[in-house]
Amino acid sequence: MNRPDLAASDRMAESRVDSVSAQSLYDKCLALAKNVWWSWNPDVVNLFRDLDPIRWRQLDHSPIALLAEFTPERLDMRVQEMVLYSRINHAYRRLKEYFALSQTWAATHAGVLGAKPVAYFSAEFGLHESIPVYSGGLGVLSGDHIKSAGGLGIPLVAVGLFYTQGYFKQQLDAQGYQVEEYIDTKVEDLPMEPALGRDGKQITVVIETRSGRLLAKVWRLQVGRVNLYLLDSNVDGNGTEDRHLTSRLYGGDHRTRVRQELVLGVGGIRALQALGLEPGVYHLNEGHSAFVVLEAIRQRMQNDGVSFDEALREVAHRTVFTTHTPVPAGHDRFDGGLIEEHLGPLRDQLRISYDQLMGLGRVEPQNQSEPFCMTVLALKLSRRANAVSALHGHVTRRMWAHLWPWRVEEEIPIGHITNGVHISSWLAWQMAQLYDKHFEPDWRKRLGEPEVWQAIHQVDPGELWETHYALKNLLLAFIRRRVSRQCRRRGEGDDVVEAARSMFDPSILTIGFARRFATYKRADLILASLDRLDRIVNHAQRPVQIIFAGKAHPADEPGKQLIKRIANLRHDPRFAGRVVFIEDYDINVCRHLVQGVDVWLNSPRRPLEASGTSGQKAVLNGGLNCSVLDGWWAEGYDGRNGFAIGKGSSHVSDAISDQRDAEDLIRVLEERIVPLYYDRDVDGLPRQWVQTMKNSISSLAWRFSADRMVMDYCKTAYLPAAGGLSCDMSVH
Repeated sequence: MNRPDLAASDRMAESRVDSVSAQSLYDKCLALAKNVWWSWNPDVVNLFRDLDPIRWRQLDHSPIALLAEFTPERLDMRVQEMVLYSRINHAYRRLKEYFALSQTWAATHAGVLGAKPVAYFSAEFGLHESIPVYSGGLGVLSGDHIKSAGGLGIPLVAVGLFYTQGYFKQQLDAQGYQVEEYIDTKVEDLPMEPALGRDGKQITVVIETRSGRLLAKVWRLQVGRVNLYLLDSNVDGNGTEDRHLTSRLYGGDHRTRVRQELVLGVGGIRALQALGLEPGVYHLNEGHSAFVVLEAIRQRMQNDGVSFDEALREVAHRTVFTTHTPVPAGHDRFDGGLIEEHLGPLRDQLRISYDQLMGLGRVEPQNQSEPFCMTVLALKLSRRANAVSALHGHVTRRMWAHLWPWRVEEEIPIGHITNGVHISSWLAWQMAQLYDKHFEPDWRKRLGEPEVWQAIHQVDPGELWETHYALKNLLLAFIRRRVSRQCRRRGEGDDVVEAARSMFDPSILTIGFARRFATYKRADLILASLDRLDRIVNHAQRPVQIIFAGKAHPADEPGKQLIKRIANLRHDPRFAGRVVFIEDYDINVCRHLVQGVDVWLNSPRRPLEASGTSGQKAVLNGGLNCSVLDGWWAEGYDGRNGFAIGKGSSHVSDAISDQRDAEDLIRVLEERIVPLYYDRDVDGLPRQWVQTMKNSISSLAWRFSADRMVMDYCKTAYLPAAGGLSCDMSVH
C-alpha cells in the first residue's frame, strides 16, 4: 500500500472515530434532555441555552426539540465552537451520581416504603413550561411534590393524564378581552417514551362502561428519580369523542370530566398493575383521582377473595387524601346516571348495589336527590386526609363536619400539611450562587432545616441587594420583550412598540400580581380607588410600577372582565407605563416574576385561599410578600418578614370585607412599603428593606419548602399508611 493510500485510510479511521465521538456526545445530551432533572439544575439549563439561545427561546426551552434540530456532527461542531465538552461531561456525570446516591433522607427515615412505594395521583403536573400538562397552582404543587420526593429518595411513582392540547394559550385582543387558543403538543418534543409491558409493547388499559369500552395508552416521563406515568385516550379502538377525551385540561362538560377521572383513577391503577408495580400507599391529590380507591378495592377482592367491606377497610388504611378546595362549589359532583354509566361494570365486580355506590359519594347516603361527590368519596375511603394550610384545615373541617355528626369540629379527622415549593426549581441561579458562597457547603441537601437559612444574616447587605437588583433587571428586560411583542401582534403603532421596549425603571418599586383570575382572588383590590393609586404610582420621588399576569377559566366571564379592566389601564394616561398585563401566564412567566419583583401581592377574600405557593417562591429570591392573612401567609407572617393586609378577620358581608381590605392595602402601601423601599443610606442602600428580606428568607424559606412538606407527608401519612410508625397529621 503506498503512502497516499495510508493517508486516506488514516482519514477514514479518524472520521469513524469522530463520528463515534459525535454520536456519544449527542447521546449524553439526549440523556440529559430526557430526564426533567435538567430543569432544576441551572448549569444544565444554561448548557442547552448556549447551544442556540434564539431557538431555545423560540422552542419554549425544550431541550428535546432543540436537539432534534442538530445532527450529531453539527452538535459536535457547535460544542467545539462554544467549548462545551467539559460542561456536558460534568452534567452527565452529575446525573449519574444523582441516580447512584443511596444515602438519601428516605433511606434513613422511610425504609419501609422501599417495599411499599407510594403511588401519587393528580389530574395535572406542572414540571416545566415545555411540558404543558398543567393549568396552574395544583399542577405546580404536584410537580414540586414529586421533584422533592425524588430528591429525598422516597420510593414514589406518579400517575396523571397526558393532555395533547394542554391548557389554553392566552392572548388579549385589541379590546383587552381574553382569547383562548388550543395548540396540539408535539409528542416528539417531549421527554416521554411509551411505557412498555412485558411483551415490549406500549401498555394500553381497558375500562368497561355501560356504554362501551374506553382505552388509554400509557406514557413514561422521568422526573429525577420518579417515574411519572401519563394516560392518553388518543388510541385506535376509541371513538372520535373518546380519542379527544384527554386532549384538554379541565375542558368539556360533566360527562367529559367524569370520563377523564375514570381514566385517571381506574385506568391509573390498571396501568400500575400492567407495569408490575404494587403500591403500598395511594396518595390522592384532590378529589379528581378518587376512583383509584374503588379500583384498588376491586383488585383486592379479585386477587384474594375477600369481601367488599374487608377490602375497603384495608385499602382505606393505605389511602392518603389531600384536598385543596375551600369552597363547596369547587368539588366535582355527578348525577347518578353518569355514575352508573361509567362505574356500573366496576360496581358489578364490587358486588354492591347502585344505592350503596351512590351512598359512598353522598354526605347523606339515603338522600336520593344528592349528587355523587368525588371529595366525599375520597374522605370516606381514606383514613388520612389533610388540608394544605392550618387555616384551610379549620375551613375544611367545618365544611365537611356533617360527614361526622357525632364529633365536635376539632375532632373531625382532617389534618393539615402546609404546601411548600421545590426550591431548586424556583431559586434563581444568581441567588443560589450567593447562598453557595455564604451557606454551609451541604446546604442544598438540608433545605428543610431552619438552621441552614440563618446564614443569610451574615451576608453583606450590599451584596444581597446587588443580586436582587440584577434579577430585577432581568425581569424588566423580559417584560419589555413580552409587552412589545404583544403590542406588535395587536397591530399597534411603532411609537407604542418602541415605548414598550423602554418601559419600567429598575430603580422604581416593582409589585407583582400573578395567579388564576378567579374573582375571589381580587386582582382588582388595589384598583378600588384609582385616584389614590394614581398618586402612589406617579409620586414624584417615590413612584411604583405594577405587573399583572394570569388566566381566567374559559367559562369564567367575570374573570375575563377583570382581566380586561386591568389590561385596559394601559389606555389611561395615568397608568400607561406604570401598570402592565403580561399575556399567557405559565411557569416561565412565573419564574421571571417571582425572581425579580420587589413585592409579591396576594389579595384573596379570606378564607378562600387554601394555601397559595407563588409568594413562597418569591421568598427564595428576596421578594417580600404583601398579602391578606390567608393560606400559608396566615402562619408565615411574623410582623418582621413582610406585610399584612387586614388583621386576619373578615366581615359577613363580602362587600364590607372588600372595602376594608382595599383601604388597608392602600394604607400599607403608602405608610409602610413605599417609605421602607425608598429609605436609603448615604450609599443608596435600603438597609431596613434588605433586613426585612433577610428576615423573610431566614424565617420562611425552610418552613415552606417542598422538602419539608414531603417529609411531613412521609412521617405523618405515608409511613403509617404503609404500616410504619404513626403520627398525628393534624398537629403539623
